[in-house]
Amino acid sequence: MSRWRPPMPASTAMITPEGHARLKAELDELWRVRRPEVVRALAAAAAEGDRSENAEYTYRKKQLGEIDRRVRYLGKRLERLRVVDAPPTDRSAVYFGAWLRLEDEDGREQAYRIVGPAETDAARGWISIDSPLARAALKRREDEEFEAELPGGRRSFVVIEVRYDGPFE
Repeated sequence: MSRWRPPMPASTAMITPEGHARLKAELDELWRVRRPEVVRALAAAAAEGDRSENAEYTYRKKQLGEIDRRVRYLGKRLERLRVVDAPPTDRSAVYFGAWLRLEDEDGREQAYRIVGPAETDAARGWISIDSPLARAALKRREDEEFEAELPGGRRSFVVIEVRYDGPFE
């Protein structure tokens, strides 16, 4: 049996200004604060002598590798991302960055924000533009009904409200 799996589809390279600032802050924190701390601790552990039996040295080397991997990833990702900082000209339809309130077929209302894949947060209702629900909602207007193929099956939704100026109260 083979371990080969087809490659994942490329994620959309879009991000909100807040998400971009958050990623840049994380990169800055890793590069200017965390990495120097780990390098100092690694140097101190290396000075203790035999590195083959030094658990602190092994741990710090691993920690440094993880930080360097994340720094490389963030650096490459931030280069490719396109910051979408202006609302669309048609503010009555659902596009990237929209706050939308949906009603499902059971009458339950839910609020979402369509964001880039790097900034999704289910607890806040921030869904990726690549998600099935967001893809189905794109270009829909208030009071328009649509269907989305979700992991739990096909569901119907109605767009109750679309905003670009901030979350719902």
